[in-house]
Amino acid sequence: MAPPVNINMKDLESELIGSARLPTRYGQFTAHAFQGVDTGTEHLALSMGDISGEDVLLRLHSECLTGDVFGSCRCDCGEQLDLAMKKIAEEGRGVLLYLRGHEGRGIGLSNKIRAYALQDTGLDTVDANLALGQAIDSRTYAFAADFLRQWGVSSVRLMSNNPIKIKALEDAGIRVTEQMRHIVPSNSENEKYLATKRSRMGHLLD
Repeated sequence: MAPPVNINMKDLESELIGSARLPTRYGQFTAHAFQGVDTGTEHLALSMGDISGEDVLLRLHSECLTGDVFGSCRCDCGEQLDLAMKKIAEEGRGVLLYLRGHEGRGIGLSNKIRAYALQDTGLDTVDANLALGQAIDSRTYAFAADFLRQWGVSSVRLMSNNPIKIKALEDAGIRVTEQMRHIVPSNSENEKYLATKRSRMGHLLD
């Protein structure tokens, strides 16, 4: 399935590889595999309905193996992923971009596990990354915005608590008409993690 708009292949940040039907417990999505042109990293988009046009419901979801697959209580990622799919299905129109290479805010799975060990000694997520000589957050979103442009998305309602994602999309020419706070219940294991997001990274959390 080809994107619905004509684009110059030389200008691409990401390239569509293929699309297929994906039935889920929330309803039927279409899965689109796409690849970063420069990085070669494979990503996945789940869409429902006609996602071209304005005010498309959007979730930019960073890969989190521990939370998304294994149900880790150290973060809120798995619950946020489920909530986004549920909201898109309820509306019948929207897209979830599952962004790989974003594990641990970009430090990778092995370093994330090392950071977990440091967090167990008392460091928060920011200081644990820094103690490992890693960036606080090295994620980029240019390829995500490029995918949206290819599909004719002009503006979005973004399900996110992270102001950086809004700036990244708007800098790439995707207008954010609404920031929809994307909050799930906390637990005793992730309370400090969420507090750090709020106090040190500017996330809109209660």
